[in-house]
Amino acid sequence: MPEEYGAAVYSIGAVVRMVGVTAQTLRAWEARYGQIVPARSPGGQRIYSRDQVDQLCFIRERLEQGLPPGDAHRLLAERDPDPVDARHAEGRRLTILLAERDPYAADFAEYFLRTEGYSTHAVFDAVEAGRIVEADPPDLVVVDLLISGGAGLALCSTARGGSIPVLAVSALEARNGALSAGADAFLQKPLDPLQLVSTVRDLLGTTAYLHAAVTPP
Repeated sequence: MPEEYGAAVYSIGAVVRMVGVTAQTLRAWEARYGQIVPARSPGGQRIYSRDQVDQLCFIRERLEQGLPPGDAHRLLAERDPDPVDARHAEGRRLTILLAERDPYAADFAEYFLRTEGYSTHAVFDAVEAGRIVEADPPDLVVVDLLISGGAGLALCSTARGGSIPVLAVSALEARNGALSAGADAFLQKPLDPLQLVSTVRDLLGTTAYLHAAVTPP
């Protein structure tokens, strides 16, 4: 099994939104160049690692500079890893809804996410979380799949139906079910703080703030 499979993984739909490249293009690059090849879930879904998302961003940037895809992939093979450019103007703080079943796990996640500048709101009931998603949509939802006796999968579908990025978490190995339900990424508990923060950054961008130009009036 590829090493990337055990890391934070993202569905092809999440990668399309993060990178700005169509799913058809991603599949074409995979087949033609064989350089960025995602792992496959037991259900056959493509799942991408954080490093692969970074590589795809590199390719997209080279295309925006006018290079053909073949040259962009060649440069990717030759490059040294570069840090992600995280320069953004600060605007409204992004809000993360934590739909958790465990208050201690919620406190743990809130501490590290707030340290990174995110605004957090924890709830411990799937129905309440669903109401918040519909009435006052957050920028991202972290869903414990076992919340309210296992209602997390349905909550993932509700959030994705509203175009809200979803990070599913669980003490069980439920990656395939989470991705099938609409989650953009899955992490297995116990969560690693750095992995949690890096996954949230990938789904929302490298800053905890909306760019000032897109901040609602």
